[in-house]
Amino acid sequence: MGSKPRVGVFVCHCGENIAGSVDVAKLAEEAVGLEDVVFATDYEYMCSDPGQNKIVEAVDEEGLNGVVVAACSPSMHEETFRNVVEDSGLNRYRCEIANIREQCSWVHRNGGTSPTSKALKIIKGAVQKVKRNIPLEPVEMDHSDKCLVIGGGVSGIQAALDVAEAGNEVILVEKEPTIGGHMAQLSETFPTLDCSQCILTPKMVQVSRHPDIELMTYSEVREVSGFVGNYRVTIEKKPTYVDPDACNLCGDCEDVCPVEVSDEFDEGLSTRKAIHIPFSQAVPSSYTLDEDACLGLNPLCCTECSDACDADAVNYDESSQFVEEEVGAIVVATGYDLYPKEEMGEYGAGSYQDVVDGLEFERMLSATGPTGGEVRRPSDGEVPNNVVFIQCSGSRDPENHNPYCSKICCMYTAKHAKLYKESVPDGNAYVFYIDIRAGGKEYEEFIQEVQEEERVLYLKGKVSKLEEVDGSLRVTGVDQTIGEKVEIDADLVVLAQSIIPSDRAEEVSKQLNLNLGPNGFYKEAHPKLRPVESIGGGVFFAGAGQAPKDIPDSVSQGSGAAAKAMDLLAKPTLSQDPQVVEIDEERCSGCGLCLGQCPYGALELNSRGIAEVNEILCEGCGTCVSGCPSNSLSLKNQTDEQVNEVIKAYVGD
Repeated sequence: MGSKPRVGVFVCHCGENIAGSVDVAKLAEEAVGLEDVVFATDYEYMCSDPGQNKIVEAVDEEGLNGVVVAACSPSMHEETFRNVVEDSGLNRYRCEIANIREQCSWVHRNGGTSPTSKALKIIKGAVQKVKRNIPLEPVEMDHSDKCLVIGGGVSGIQAALDVAEAGNEVILVEKEPTIGGHMAQLSETFPTLDCSQCILTPKMVQVSRHPDIELMTYSEVREVSGFVGNYRVTIEKKPTYVDPDACNLCGDCEDVCPVEVSDEFDEGLSTRKAIHIPFSQAVPSSYTLDEDACLGLNPLCCTECSDACDADAVNYDESSQFVEEEVGAIVVATGYDLYPKEEMGEYGAGSYQDVVDGLEFERMLSATGPTGGEVRRPSDGEVPNNVVFIQCSGSRDPENHNPYCSKICCMYTAKHAKLYKESVPDGNAYVFYIDIRAGGKEYEEFIQEVQEEERVLYLKGKVSKLEEVDGSLRVTGVDQTIGEKVEIDADLVVLAQSIIPSDRAEEVSKQLNLNLGPNGFYKEAHPKLRPVESIGGGVFFAGAGQAPKDIPDSVSQGSGAAAKAMDLLAKPTLSQDPQVVEIDEERCSGCGLCLGQCPYGALELNSRGIAEVNEILCEGCGTCVSGCPSNSLSLKNQTDEQVNEVIKAYVGD
């Protein structure tokens, strides 16, 4: 520290979280006896305004040049207390957090190691470290003013519109030929039963017409490099083989196309031509020639669509274009898929034609769907009189499928049952459920309405077997309410399939160095304090790619991610944490081992063959430090001396 260390220790009760098992008053009393600690106190909530004022006052009155806050995890409030220390006149890196909640109090509530004595050791280690911290200043950098949004579902649309309305340029990249995502496939939305297209289509059109949004459909991000504020992105714009400016949407090309394939927008319940518009309200409203479905483009096997096009809009020679952009912030809104029916061996593993998932049923219910809004069995087109809905299909099943709740299934199953009863008033609807989770505004009331007014029979119990018997689907389960086995011969079975991350999530996570949780969803920096931010910064999450969620939550998170992106883009310059790697050039042999070890690409060899760090890219993870054979790399404020002294404080000399 230069001058003699004068450290202050501030012990937080955190209500009963810490004080419930740790003697905080004793901690403060004994902390004063530690070497170079000149002041210590305890307070109920150090993160509160009075608690923060105690730190400011002590720095001034006691002449402190180091602060240790014994409280919760640094991920919760390290930034809070560093700001307080900075406000008091000290360098913000003269502050250390001693985590005596997660690492002590919480794990020793049931006895065993004395939590108070362990907490004192943790504090002692933090004191040893802060005494050796050097003052650092954040690294300043310029940034691009553009924002990239990956995914054109409702959350991505909302994020793009919000950022663009703030005056920033937005590039919206969607892998499909149209934006809209899964919401565009829905018939109505719960609990108000609004038409999904009536809500979504105006936003889709607004995106296409906004002067600050560049819409790139049928496109995918292929490469991302750089760092927060200065990302370099390569986007592949795949060929549609149709010039949208020349196309007059006459439909002659579609009429003469000899190829019919399964229509993915209708979830395979209808067919489409190789050249097609995904759905009538698609944005952009333009034809796309599906290269995989076409009889052949290389060599050219069929020219029917081109011959029929009087506008000369079809161009078989079109090829992929690769566009490079520089962006300052990225919003990831890659959405969700449904857990495949083929994984559900207990429900036929996708072999029964009349066992459909929720999105397939949505297309049946939709007025623009394959059956014109009438509920009909896929096998024979007949109206089903007995429909069984199975909730938690692939969800809440850690032994066989996915352990988590998919959140929206209880509600959309209730909606499905209601709409079925309105379509087939004399039909019977049965819902097998584990329990009902209706956590949302007017959601519980909606469930009650479906149960009472629509006379949908809810059966509390899991389905154990589904099999074909005499032309019907026999569903075998149990009704726990009466404690009896139940068998229902159904004409149609609807599975509320588990929500899973989209097939792009893993690739995008690798491109952007994002963390994925154990179930494949994007992992946020902190579930409570930073729920839309990535750990690395500059990348924000929106929609069901981060976790299963309904439309209101997806739209809210889209706006939340947009707000964070706008906050970043509005800053004149960006600052980076300076606790990064530094290199002893006299020791460095130029072996280059550290280059391959760095997960962020922050190291390179300079013209003299010596390792050099890009402080903007470095995240201070320390991987290169541990792997350097010449011991020429070290982390600022995490030196070998500091680590050794902390260890000694924990275990004794």
